[in-house]
Amino acid sequence: MVKSYLRYEQAAVFGVIVSVDSNITYDSSGKHLLAPALEKVGVWHVRQGVCTKTLIPAVPTKGHSLSVTSIASSHTSLVASGYADGSIRIWDSDKGTCETTLNGHKGAVTALRYNKLGSMLASGGKDNDIILWDVVGETGLYRLRGHRDQVTDLVFLDSGKKLVSSSKDKFLRVWDLDTQHCMQTISGHHSEVWSIDSDPEERYLVTGSADPELRFYTIKHDMEDGQSISNVSGTEIVNGGDPPTQNKWEVLKLFGEVRRQSKDRVATVRFNKSGNLLACQVAGKTVDVFHVLDEAESKRKAKRRLHRKKEKKSAKGAPEVMENGDTNRGAGEDGSSLVVTVPDVFKLLQTIRASKKICSISFCPNTPKSSLATIALSLNNNLLEFYSVESNTTTKTHAVELQGHRSDVRSVTLSSDNSLLMSTSHNAVKIWNPSTGSCLRTIDSGYGLCSFIFPNSKYALVGTKGGTMEIIDIGSGTSVEVVEAHGGSVRSIAAIPNENGFVTGSADHDVKFWEYQFKQKSAQDSKQLMVSNVRTMKMNDDVLVVAVSPDAKYILVALLDCTVKVFFLDSLKLFLSLYGHKLPVLCMDISSDGDLIVTGSADKNMKIWGLDFGDCHKSIFAHADSVMGVQFVRNTHYMFSVGKDRLVKYWDADKFELLLTLEGHHADVWCLAISNRGDFIVTGSHDRSIRRWDRTEEPFFIEEEKEKRLEELFESDLDNAFENRYAPNEEIPEEGAVALAGKKSKETITATDSIIDALDIAEVELKRIAEHEEEKSRGKVAEFQPNIVLLGLSPSDYVLRAVSNVQTNDLEQTLLALSFSDALKLLSYSKDWILHPDKVELICRVVTLLVRTHYNQLHSTPAARPVLGALTEIHPRVKECKDIIGYNLAAMEHIKQVKASKSGALFQDAKSKLQEIRAQHSKRLETKTDLREENGRKRRRKNKNSSDVHVRLFDK
Repeated sequence: MVKSYLRYEQAAVFGVIVSVDSNITYDSSGKHLLAPALEKVGVWHVRQGVCTKTLIPAVPTKGHSLSVTSIASSHTSLVASGYADGSIRIWDSDKGTCETTLNGHKGAVTALRYNKLGSMLASGGKDNDIILWDVVGETGLYRLRGHRDQVTDLVFLDSGKKLVSSSKDKFLRVWDLDTQHCMQTISGHHSEVWSIDSDPEERYLVTGSADPELRFYTIKHDMEDGQSISNVSGTEIVNGGDPPTQNKWEVLKLFGEVRRQSKDRVATVRFNKSGNLLACQVAGKTVDVFHVLDEAESKRKAKRRLHRKKEKKSAKGAPEVMENGDTNRGAGEDGSSLVVTVPDVFKLLQTIRASKKICSISFCPNTPKSSLATIALSLNNNLLEFYSVESNTTTKTHAVELQGHRSDVRSVTLSSDNSLLMSTSHNAVKIWNPSTGSCLRTIDSGYGLCSFIFPNSKYALVGTKGGTMEIIDIGSGTSVEVVEAHGGSVRSIAAIPNENGFVTGSADHDVKFWEYQFKQKSAQDSKQLMVSNVRTMKMNDDVLVVAVSPDAKYILVALLDCTVKVFFLDSLKLFLSLYGHKLPVLCMDISSDGDLIVTGSADKNMKIWGLDFGDCHKSIFAHADSVMGVQFVRNTHYMFSVGKDRLVKYWDADKFELLLTLEGHHADVWCLAISNRGDFIVTGSHDRSIRRWDRTEEPFFIEEEKEKRLEELFESDLDNAFENRYAPNEEIPEEGAVALAGKKSKETITATDSIIDALDIAEVELKRIAEHEEEKSRGKVAEFQPNIVLLGLSPSDYVLRAVSNVQTNDLEQTLLALSFSDALKLLSYSKDWILHPDKVELICRVVTLLVRTHYNQLHSTPAARPVLGALTEIHPRVKECKDIIGYNLAAMEHIKQVKASKSGALFQDAKSKLQEIRAQHSKRLETKTDLREENGRKRRRKNKNSSDVHVRLFDK
């Protein structure tokens, strides 16, 4: 009988607050922050500091887990997330469900941006392409090609009619989305452009690069009558003078530059929702916040600047004024001409300094009463910080930090009853509930390399890089005592079975034996754990790992010289020396029955030894990099191994067979721990995540798994060969070229096959129906038995069902793969499909795509004319549906007006009212300020004149 095993699957991921590969963003309400956490997106409640939802892709991807590389939120509850494989998922953040998956990019998605209505999504990727997506129709519209390097950022302009893109090729491109072509290419940057953004009123566009300055551009808008205007004066003459001649295609015009304080490259530039603040985040620890003045304030500032300039020049004397010309003098005197520059509009307000390198920033869409804005920062040490920006200072309001380690997880240990999990890092120890993933305690500590929880689960021990042992009280979450144990880092701790003792191994060449007991220091105090050194064994080299056999008869010591020494535990005499590894042994374990030893080494191999004679049963090439941890499942000869190749592997040590490969981690896996019953394992990684893998009830067989692995390897080789063979190397895109949005994938090929199968089955069924009708006409009456494969549907409905099952995003590529004969068959069914009113949109799309694709062949094929003639029947049906929708829209508009007239309140957003009131209030304040300044200037002139008279009289 073939032996079966039970499958292990990933059940929980915790410990990651925010990862470094993607940006953070607020949702439309401003209450939640969307933060990337490796392959998922966490929805954090900002005030409570709790992760309320987790957006995880339902279908696991083959190969390594794909990380989130970009996030964008719309003004509704929809959120888009881009992934490293080029896919984009649209989520409903309120429900926490994935609405659709869009496949188009061949590389990682690096930029996502919604238009103002939220109906269109633009995406840019490492494949240098920009794709426009219809969010409502869940389909790709077209692909824009022109950039020669990774697209870094995107911005919609002019109510979504234009799109500006930036790239690492140092160029900005302005795309006209109506005509789908590049209408302007802007050079001038000396390095890669990393981020761009425009203010809400679309007056300015700012770009950030590795250049020492920020560049600002004024935006020209198209009017309905074909005229073009600019929302801002820029460097033009404001009051009087002839307007400058402008190029028809010049949407962006250089306004000026602002020198940056930091030498690091710009990572992100973003305006807040109201447009009065601009944040510039560099690839370092600082964020510069600029105050954006409105048009009236910037003009006043320019006037003051010119006035000061005039006063300085007049103080130096008239000849100097004449040298500099009369223009500035006139501007200062009567304000007939005025030039507004970038420093008049953008003024540095504050600089936020974080403790670690900043990865991303996001402004809260809601403006608090007490401050100008709230800004969220994601740091590269798994931390979220929130700052309140005020006119005089910036204040850190709170941070999300307890739910994860600041650096990689170096060791994980389970308690004896599997109810607690302890993880160590470079500066803290965390106690977790392994079933829920919630953090119960956080204790400051040294750099923990190994750990051990005592059998009563009240105390724990941590071995540190500094050579100390820290005793942790789990209940109170405090460090009770720090014991100076070794002169070098404590590399390993092993408990002695059935005794109150444990063994430690260190880089100082010592193996120390310890005893622990619970003592009461005084009558009032409770019992405390006390440890004492009993014996010390000196070794010839650094000790990397120690292990004690289950019967407490032997102790195994792995040394830096690549050997493993086996000693008798009582006499400490040498029993065996295990040679064979070419590099040091980094981990080892002994089976529960004491028969087998497994060692994992930096030479990527795993060796299985017999403890009775020390013979090597098998040497297995286990991982593609160093093996960091091995452990047997209790009471079995099954074992798990983890390595720097990000994989967790499940083995049978009796058959020397690989059973399962568990993929999920995004970086080196440092450690693992297995529960007593073997029902789950826990792994810790350099990606700061802790993952729990549960044993399921699903059985599997070794041969089946081998076949699966071979198939996946074969498919991946096929895909790579296809791409390498047919994709042109170093292709330089045509200037402003347009292409199809989708991409060919396994899903589209499968969908094409299903449509072809449906067409074949339907054709056979139609022949059977025709034969039955012929027999019926001859008088041979027999009951017709329809094919059960059609599920009781007519042949045309069966084909329509196959077409409807194709994902909206994949429909284009699916139909492109059909041959001309199959496309003709599909078109012949369209006249029957129009009877379905709910499928009219789909039918129109299918017919349009097929006619466009095969236009020349349809035009030159006589057999296709009847099919094309039948297509004319679709138009009246489409018009009828359009009329119904239009009638319903008009009816709803009428009901809206009736309700508004009855209630006396118009259907308008309360926010727009509030903005109008604020605008009127600010205008009044500006008028008052202008009057005060004018009065102040008059007083100063009067005082100056009177002082001049006094001086003259005194001179006389």
